[in-house]
This record gives sequence, structure tokens and C-alpha cells, in this order.
Amino acid sequence: MLKSELLEIIANGENSGVEFKRDDLRPEQLAKEIVALANFQGGKLLLGVEDDGSISGIQREDLETWVMDTVFGRYIHPLILPFYEEVEFDDGKRVAVVSLTQGTAKPYVVRNNNREEIFVRVGSTSRLATREQQARLFESGGMLHAEVLPVSGSSLDDLDQARLADYLVNIAGDQATPQAREDWEQRLMGLGLMVARADGSPVCTIAGLVLFGRSPRRSLRQTGVRWMSFEGDTKDYQSQDDTLLDGPLVALWEGRHGAGRQIVEDGLVERLADRMRPFISEEGAETNAALRREPTYRYPLDAVREALLNAFVHRDWTRSIEVEVVNYSDRLEVISPGALQNSMTIEKMLAGQRSPRNPIIVEIMRDYGYVDMRGMGVRRKIVPLTRDYAGKDADFELTDDYLRVVIPARPRV
Repeated sequence: MLKSELLEIIANGENSGVEFKRDDLRPEQLAKEIVALANFQGGKLLLGVEDDGSISGIQREDLETWVMDTVFGRYIHPLILPFYEEVEFDDGKRVAVVSLTQGTAKPYVVRNNNREEIFVRVGSTSRLATREQQARLFESGGMLHAEVLPVSGSSLDDLDQARLADYLVNIAGDQATPQAREDWEQRLMGLGLMVARADGSPVCTIAGLVLFGRSPRRSLRQTGVRWMSFEGDTKDYQSQDDTLLDGPLVALWEGRHGAGRQIVEDGLVERLADRMRPFISEEGAETNAALRREPTYRYPLDAVREALLNAFVHRDWTRSIEVEVVNYSDRLEVISPGALQNSMTIEKMLAGQRSPRNPIIVEIMRDYGYVDMRGMGVRRKIVPLTRDYAGKDADFELTDDYLRVVIPARPRV
């Protein structure tokens, strides 16, 4: 690193990815800062810089050995290999720069006094992770799939047996549905839709309720979808429509698997589509052969469907908020709770990489044909269809709390 580059970093001050420290701190204190950065998006730790940005320089002899062997080797788990360098200034003072990429084996912990502590970066400070933050770190590291967590207070009675029977016989290939309650529970536990308890009857998993629950929001408040429509381009006080929709993702189908199957009771996707239709369509100017005016839509429907399904199946279930869909005069916004999973980025998503957060939900929705078999809907549907239909590109905004997909409306003629 050049001196000019380091001075620019120091001049910008501490932030979510930059921390200043003297080198006379205890090893567990330094480990705390490193773990917090690794559990976030990586960053740089500058040793020999005061909190106010003044350069005091490093004083410890064999600092690199102490950092690499003592701090990283004994206090941080799993192992991280940073990039270490020292920059010397004209007055002889030296600053050590420890650079970390975003960790891929989250959560990283500080091991000290027979304890393991997880730290996260909040602004320019490092703090102990809350229970919810720990769950997200375990999930992002692939050690936890929130969709298989038990939903307290739920039972087999909260699941729609008709939908389950259709899935087992016509999709999963079972010869017949279970008869006794215990048989039902055993079969659904095998599918990850229920989970056993040591002190009572099995309960539903998040996946089971989301896919097949009669009214999932009764037991799990973050299920369902918040739909709103506004006449203008902002969230005005007065909306055209504002509602919370509840229901299972999977519709109830009739008929054997293959040709002739039809929906006899809508799932959440169909309910949302019906609710949206009057607000995203307009009566066409021309009539068809039946002397009816065909509606025209303000957005490409296949792109909208893909954005909605992605929000439902890939959302973060550790977030206590529902999916939000908002229609404005110039755009449709689909907001999915949680950041992207497993080190996924918008660039990787646009390139067609796949990394399902909720594999059970994804696979069952794929069984029903809701989800594309190749998992490349963003690249092959949302991006090109929106560009062709509206003459503008879809926009993707990612934060630590949500992924927002913005589909621009087709210009009015």
C-alpha cells in the first residue's frame, strides 16, 4: 500500500470497514475487532493509529508474529488468513495494515477463557451479536437453514391436508396418503415439513407452514405479503390499495400429475396476482374476436412473476417482517427481507449464479412449476424482459436488511 493511499484512508476516519488501534492492546481486544470485520464485509485494521486519526506508530517488537501467531492463531476461529503489511513514513513511524476479505465460514468467534463470543460491526464499532444476528451469521455460513426451524405452537392441524395429499401422491409419487396421524407426522418429518420435539408432538417447520399452512400468519407473523398501490411516485398518506395477504405458497391442484391438472384453490402467488391486476393493468384500445377489450399491463408479467417468486422462496426467515410489494405510477418495487445469502452479490446474481437459501421451499416450488428449473430467472427474464418492455433496466438495491427489485413501468402512450 502506498503512503498516499494509507493517508487517504486515515483522513476518511473509522467506518464499518476501517478500524484504528494502537498496538499495545490485549490480543482478545484485537481479535474482537478482526472477528467483527470478518463477520461483516471485511475491511482494514490499522495498528499505530489513534482514534482521532493521528499516527502514533507501532511500538511492539515482532508485531507481525504477534498478530499472525497469537491473535489469529490462538484467539480467532475458524482460521482466517489476512494480508499483513507495514507502511513507513518519512519521520520513521510505521503503521501496520491488516486487510481482511469478507469471511466465508461465518460466524467467526473470539475464543478466550473457555468461551466463544461472536462480534459484529455496527457502524464504526464492534459489538456482541444479538441472537437474531447470530442466526443470520450461522445461516450465511451455511451452518443453518432457517426454513427447518420449528414453529412453536404449531401442529399437523395447521397444515392443509388436501394440498399435502396432492403433493404426496401426484408430485412425490407416494402410492397413497398416510392414514394415522402418527404416519402423517412421520412422513412430513422426512420431508422437512415437520420436526420432532423431545417434550411433545412434532411441530411444523417454517418451510411446512409457508408451503402448506392453512393460515401461516397465525403462527409465523413474517409470512404472507404486504401489498400496496399508490397513484403517485411516492408512498402517499392515501393509498389506492393496502393489504396483508396470507395463505400457503402452494395452490391446491386437481387431477393427476401431467396433463389436465388445474388449480381449484389459489395459493399466495395467485392471490397476490389477482389483487395486483386492477392496479397494474389498463383497458386496451382494441377489441378481440369476442368483442372484449384486452387489458394491457404496465409491466412485463413474466418479469413480475419472477421477482415475486424470488422474494418468496429466497427471503431470510430470521427477519421478522413480510415480503413487501409496492406499485407506484412509474415503477413496481418488490422487497425481500434479508441480504443475499452465502456470499452472493448482485453481480453474481445477474451473471446467473445460484445459491438457494431455502432449498426445501425452492425444490417444492420447482416441483409445482413455480420456479424455473435452471434458477436463472433474473438473468433470463427480469433483465431482458424489463428492458424490452419498458425501455429501461430493472434496478437492484441490496442492503444488510433487504433486496429491493425495481421494475420500471412502460411509458404511457
